[in-house]
Order: sequence, then C-alpha cells, then structure tokens
Amino acid sequence: MHRPLHDGWTLTAASDEVDIAGVPATVPGCVHTDLLAARLIDDPYLDGNENRLTWIGRTPWTYATCFTWRPGEEDRADLVCEGLDTVATVVLNGTELATTANMHRSYRFPVRELLREGDNSLEVRFASPYAYAEERRAALGDRPAAYAEPYQFIRKMACNFGWDWGPTLVTSGIWRPVGLHSWRGARLAAVRPLVTLEGRDGRVEVHVTVERAREEPLTVTASVAGVSAEARLAPGESQAVITLAVPEPRVWWPRGYGGQPLYRLTVRLAGDTAADTWTRSVGFRSVRLDRDGGAFTFVVNDVPVFARGVNWIPDDCFPSRLTAQRLAGRIDQACAAGVNLVRVWGGGLYESGAFYDLCDRRGLLVWQDFPFACAAYPEEEPFASEVEAEARENVVRLAPHPSLVLWNGGNETIEGFSDWGWKERLGGRTWGAGFYFDLLPRVVAELDPTRPYWAGSPYSGAPDLPPNDPSRGTVHIWDVWNREDYLRYGAYRPRFAAEFGFQGPPAHATLRRALGEDAPEPGSPGLAAHQKADEGDAKLLRGLGRHLPAPEGFDDWHYLTQLNQARAVAFGVERFRALAPYCMGTVVWQLNDCWPVISWSAVDGDGRRKPLWYALRRAYADRLLTFQDDALVVVNDSAAEWAGELMVTRLSLQGDPLAKESFPVAVPPRTVVPVPLPETLLTPADPARELLAARLGAREALRFFAEDPEVDFPAAEFDVRAERAPGGARVTVTARTLVRELAIFADRFHPDAEVDDMLLTLLPGSAATFEVRVPGDPDLAPLTAPPVLRCLNERQRAS
Repeated sequence: MHRPLHDGWTLTAASDEVDIAGVPATVPGCVHTDLLAARLIDDPYLDGNENRLTWIGRTPWTYATCFTWRPGEEDRADLVCEGLDTVATVVLNGTELATTANMHRSYRFPVRELLREGDNSLEVRFASPYAYAEERRAALGDRPAAYAEPYQFIRKMACNFGWDWGPTLVTSGIWRPVGLHSWRGARLAAVRPLVTLEGRDGRVEVHVTVERAREEPLTVTASVAGVSAEARLAPGESQAVITLAVPEPRVWWPRGYGGQPLYRLTVRLAGDTAADTWTRSVGFRSVRLDRDGGAFTFVVNDVPVFARGVNWIPDDCFPSRLTAQRLAGRIDQACAAGVNLVRVWGGGLYESGAFYDLCDRRGLLVWQDFPFACAAYPEEEPFASEVEAEARENVVRLAPHPSLVLWNGGNETIEGFSDWGWKERLGGRTWGAGFYFDLLPRVVAELDPTRPYWAGSPYSGAPDLPPNDPSRGTVHIWDVWNREDYLRYGAYRPRFAAEFGFQGPPAHATLRRALGEDAPEPGSPGLAAHQKADEGDAKLLRGLGRHLPAPEGFDDWHYLTQLNQARAVAFGVERFRALAPYCMGTVVWQLNDCWPVISWSAVDGDGRRKPLWYALRRAYADRLLTFQDDALVVVNDSAAEWAGELMVTRLSLQGDPLAKESFPVAVPPRTVVPVPLPETLLTPADPARELLAARLGAREALRFFAEDPEVDFPAAEFDVRAERAPGGARVTVTARTLVRELAIFADRFHPDAEVDDMLLTLLPGSAATFEVRVPGDPDLAPLTAPPVLRCLNERQRAS
C-alpha cells in the first residue's frame, strides 16, 4: 500500500538570523514557493526581486509534519522520498534515518520498527546548499567553471545557481512525492525491461529484482502484446530474467517516420503472502549511432534520421510546479514547430516520468544528458558514489521509454578541459574524466545496452581528438552570437550541430508582466535584471549588423531584435539541413525558458511563442526550399517523393519578372538536391531593387540581393481587414506594394491572444490571412495598426 504524506507540513527557518516559523508548506514543493504562497517574499521572477532573495539558499530550513498510523498485516513499512533537494537529514519520531545530498536520486528507508500507533512526527532538515557546496570545495580544492558559483560541488540542478538565461534561485525542499509504502512477503524492487527488435520480431528482456521480507517461493510473471512468461524464485533468490518474444509487433517510429504504437508491459509478483504489480508502456524500435568517417547519425529501425532538434532546459526554476498539462503544452509546441528530437540538457534534471511519456506518445526522440555542465567536477567521494547511484537509478527508471535514444555524458565539460584553460588551473586535480570515459559508459553498458552512449557534447568520438571539431561527432557553435555575424554559419560544415542559437526578447506581454513597465527602455534596470548574458544587450544590437536598421525606441528594439533572432537561427538551420546527409542534425539552443527573460528560446518563460518559433516551423518543415550560395536547395525530409516544376524568378521590388527559369525536379524521400542557378537569375542589374523568388508546389523561398537597410523598399501600402471569426478574429492583409516581414504581435492586442503565423513577406498583389485566437469579444481595430501590426518597411519608418 502506498500512502502519500503530503498534508500538514510546515516550514521553519533553522537559523537565528531568519525569523520564519510554522509557515504552511506544500509538498511536493520548495522553500521559495512556500514563502511566496505565504506572502513572505515577492515573486522572484518579477522586477529585480531575485537579487533580494539570495539569503534563502544560505539558510537551513526544516519541514515538519505529523501523521497517524495504525499497524496492519504488513511485514515492512518504508518511508519513500522520491526527491529531496538537496542536503537533507530525515528524522522520524526523533530518530535520524539518514542524511542525503543528491537532488537526482530517490530514497527508501525501512521504518516499520520506528512507527508508533497513533501520532508520528516526521521532519526533513535541509542544510544550506551553499554551505555544503562551499565546504566540499574547500575540502577538495576549487575547480574551474563557467560561472563563479559552486554548483559542481553539489549533486543538484546546476542552473539553480544561475546561468546566462536563468536566475540565481538556490532552492531547498521536498520536490517530489513522499509517502509510506507498506508491504508483505516481498516487493518488486526494480524492473528493467530491455526492448529490442530482431528482424521483424520484438524482444523484451525483463530484468527483475525483488526485496524480501519472508523466504517464501515467488512467481514473477511478465506480459506484453498478448505474450506472457514467468520465472520462479526459490527462497533466498532475488533476481530473475524473463524473455518475451513478440511476433511482428507494430513498430515505434520518430514523428514524421511512422506511428508511435505503445504496448503495456505488466510484471506481477505473487507468493504465499506477497503481491505486487509494475506496469509501463513500451515501444518496439531499434536505435544506433552511425559514426562512420566522423558521422553522428541517429539510425532508428535501420533508417537514418535527420534530427530536427531543440535543447530543453528545466521549464521552471521550481520544478514541482510543472504539471503534466504544462509539459504537454510545451512538448506540443515543439512538435508543432516540426521538431523530432529534444535534448535534455546537462545543467538541469532527469525529467519527470510525465515528460518522457509525452515524448513516447508524440514521437519525439530524447537525447538525455547526465547532469553535468560547463564545469570541472570532482571525482572524489562522496561524489563518485553519488554519481553512480543516481546514474544507476535513472538509467533503470528511463529504460522503458522508446523515445530515449541517447545517453550523453554531459555538456561542454570535455571541451572545457580541452579548450578553456582548465588543465593549467586544475593542477592535476580530477575534473570528471572518470565519469565520462569510465563510470557512465560502464553503467549504461551494464543496465541499458540497447542505447548508444556518447561521452559529452561537443565531442569528436575519442578523448585525444579536439572535442569541438565540426568534421567529427557533435559541435557547438558559439562564435556566432558571442563574436561573429550569423552569416558565419555559412562557413561551417558540421556533422551534427548540437548547440547554436541567437538571442531575442520575450513577448511584450511577458516583459510587461515581469517588469511592471509598459515600454521599458533598452538598458533599463528592470530589463537588465532579465538579461543574464554577458554583454547581452550590446550583442543584441551588434547582431543587427548590416541586416536591419538601428532601432528607434522600445517598440523598434523589440520588433527588430526578435526578427533578427528568427532570421539568424533560420539561416543556420537551413544551411545545415542543406548539407544533409553529411550533416545529420541540428539542435537549436533553446526551446523554452524557466522564467521571463531575454534569451535564446523560441517559447518564452510565460509560454508565448516568439517570432523565432514561427521561423523554426518553416525551417523545420518536412519540405523546404532554401537559397544556398549559387543554388536553390530542395530539401525533402518527407516519406514521399517531391516532384514538380520548380520556378525561380528574378523580380523587381514592384513584382515585375526580370528573368525566369523552370526546373523539373523529382526529389526522392529523405533526400536533398541542390539545383544550380544560372547567371541570369543570380546577377541583378540593381541589387537594391531586385529579389529572387522560388516556388515548388506550395513551398516558397525569397532571397534579396542586398541587406534590408540597403534595399530601396517602397513605403508599405496594403489593405487590412479584421473580422470576427470562430475563436477570435481573422485579419487579411492585401499588399499594394512589397510588404517586408509582416507580423501581428497578438499579445499586444490581448495578453492571451495567439496568432497562427508571423514574419511574412508579401509581393505586390498578394495577400495573407492571419487567424488570431483571442478570448472574449474585444474591439478589433488595434489588430490593424502598430504596435500590433508591424512590417519592416512601414510608412512611418520609410518617411
């Protein structure tokens, strides 16, 4: 019997310096959310409040509750803590059960002999995470890291200590469920299914470990897809392996390649007194990495998959607030953008079961980092044992999920040692090599040999190779954004781009909520508190370069920097997709945010889609036309041939054709074909007054011969009509002139409004219709004018 212990908790500061006691506490939760609910602190996400709350991470805290208990027929009763964040002492009825120091693990303590009939007291005493990490650092010697915080000295979500997109909000708390598990005879301590395909048949090898309270004969039965088998355990035996052969199961595929059929795998334990059941969904598929010649290609069911990926960070600084509904919304946003892979980044967490279940059902491949990021990690105790324990637990926990296709040692740790000057600073001290090259691959090989392991990212496949070599393995590209113009993506030929991105601000409504300002000036204190990147504001403006005009005021800054983010990332994605099959993956930094912030995300901290999201949806479409150098590249990442007449036209800005060519094309599935263009198309008479337009079926692409500030755009003239439609409004724009980068910023019309498309360039005489979802029955007039409706060559700018 599982009994949650989530009621009646209180929170008290265990410090003479902080006068907080008996605050009602929510479990699962954390100190910050409890203090916020009690109105003892301001919202850490708003204004500059984050900087006034650092004392929370430097304070010890005690969670306490009482519960009643009555003895029954159970042999054992265990206190199960699924997640303690992080340095905790667990005390039941005055007896210390254990001390813990790992957010990434769960714990089970036998407590039957300590329970009392009637009232029982339970306390979880949390030491300051800072005090623990700093003590470990002093004992083991400092290690270099990307930030001046001691996050590598505690097994805790690293980005809790701040990142270049995240606040410093160092948490403590019972962040996952806690409860009593009472049982008789024996229980299923661990079930580890290894699911594979052998030809057209499925195979499930179920590894079972039982814990006994009595030495009685046991039977373990496993069943899936109508196939069952059992194993008998004699007294004293605790492990069994049951193999299930499933003839021709329906195969699980990544989204875009087929369906995602799931089968219920059930394992039952039975004995004279024992009874226990474990059940999970599994999918039949195979996965391997093709590394021939430096390649890095996911091969699923013997089919190479181009990874259209995004990096995932924790979606909230306080993960206990994440509901299945919120996760589903974010995963659905990824899928709607054409994404087929999500990388769970190493500065965060092993995510909840709900996250991986969603990926299983949606067909999203999951690349899972072990939680190491951007630092040299000590390998001494207690860390070596903690890392092994957390790795063993989470490899077993996540093994049933067909979406999981890669275990990755960590983020930018090998690169840091090789390229960031760590070797000299370490002076021979450990930095994590034993984890990435020995411990973690051993654990994966032992517990999950069905999936590939990769030592880190970026990584070239061997410890003695330069880790960030574009010609081998995975590469991270950060000279763009930090130093270089985004056109530099065109100089890269990566095998797999696992991180690259460009910043842009969140939606206006998100900024307004976070700052309490209607139109904050760039560089204002409120805005600066929500810009964590080093010299981020300057890089945003520098990144506009020759591509866009200088902004005049907040509205221009907001529109132009969002537009530039969308263009920069789309340019990189299209460039790398055009290199397939030499390049077989792009994983954009990043899908989501954990709070309202200026960042690299496509979806901001309030869940609103930025212009980048719409650009990513176009760049990640199954079928893509993209101008690359002197060719028009036809990308067909669909399951059917793409055939037709490719039309490429050189036009004046007034829409008059100056040169035209047609090319019959027949592009096989999962194939990229460049179509060389003749000089008649590539050579304009006047670069400031001409452009190229391509069309194949419903797909289009445009290329201007000059950067926007150099183009002789006419002042935009168009007719616009807004009318009511089911669920909101319909806005139709008919261009009388060329209209460049037309956008409707729906959140400036209503904070809950959403628009179906954005950043469209209309040629003279063409039209676009936008569907705007909005609650209620508001006046539609604001939808037809700035600051809601914007374009790059709008009249006031042109004048």
